Amino acid sequence: MARTVIHLESNSEALALAGEHDAHLKILEQRLDCRLTLRGDMLILEGEPGAVDKAQAAIEELLEVVRTGRPLSPAIVESLMDIAVNASGRPSEVYGDVVWTHRGRQVGPRTINQKLYVDAIRRATITFGIGPAGTGKTYLATAMAVSAFFGKQVGRIILTRPAVEAGESLGFLPGTVSEKVDPYFRPLFDALYDMIDGERLAALIEKGEIEVAPLAFMRGRTLNDSFIILDEAQNTSPEQMKMFLTRLGFGSKMVVTGDVTQIDLPHSRTSGLVTVPEVLDAVDDISIVRFDGHDVVRHKLVQRIVNAYRAHDELDAARKAQASGAGAGDARDGTGVADHRKGAESASAADDEAGS
Repeated sequence: MARTVIHLESNSEALALAGEHDAHLKILEQRLDCRLTLRGDMLILEGEPGAVDKAQAAIEELLEVVRTGRPLSPAIVESLMDIAVNASGRPSEVYGDVVWTHRGRQVGPRTINQKLYVDAIRRATITFGIGPAGTGKTYLATAMAVSAFFGKQVGRIILTRPAVEAGESLGFLPGTVSEKVDPYFRPLFDALYDMIDGERLAALIEKGEIEVAPLAFMRGRTLNDSFIILDEAQNTSPEQMKMFLTRLGFGSKMVVTGDVTQIDLPHSRTSGLVTVPEVLDAVDDISIVRFDGHDVVRHKLVQRIVNAYRAHDELDAARKAQASGAGAGDARDGTGVADHRKGAESASAADDEAGS
């Protein structure tokens, strides 16, 4: 059994590290496989020698975050421990990157992939963020846009989405264009309201310095001196994706976000986001960052749901591949071809119905 002591700088540092009702310490004990005891300004670590050494390094990284003044929460501690335990980076470097601050609330990356994403947006002219819901793709992109706008790096912000939602055409909905699109763009407005005071945001929208509009409104335009975000890009066709990307003007930056597992297009249509890697992967000044379930920064249950669906999709794909291989074997044998083809068609129809 090994034992080591970490000396804390103050009682306030000890309280921040421990969390309310020692919530942070409980997470640390569970994740680091050590017993932690807080006595005044001393944190005592006890456990197996290797575990204690790793725990000490992880906690000292966490203390660096505390000393920057950034607030901790149980969710943030969990995210930072993911980084530390998996040895994928330094928590202080990830969480210490503050993209935007509004009313004392700091916005920045919490995971390694989010850090890579933010750095890619800074570096590349066009950045794609592809991954499941809750990974911060749109929120971080919006924070980067707001930071660039108020930092005088661009003259306006443009947020857009394809007008596809659960198979409904906006043209058949009642009301004005604004009334039709406002509910659909509400997540983008919510992010903006988190980062800009309401009155100021309304004034910027009125002046056209912040624009929120359907993707169809981008056609025929050249967008200069702008930070442009295309959200829900999985619902674009390849033609729409090409149209959007070629709107890029001088002094502009683009971010494209989407989740290829949540495509609302008709089954016969290909998503423009799906084709992006094979078309643009070798093009300079374009970055593609992929997120996974480890990057979900919402409720922990959301992360487990995302992982469960991913595992189900992988199993389903493996079953279909196995069935396809069996069909090829039947064809080579020259037996049961008609019966197999009929069965495969029935299975495919059932799968399509289940996925719709």
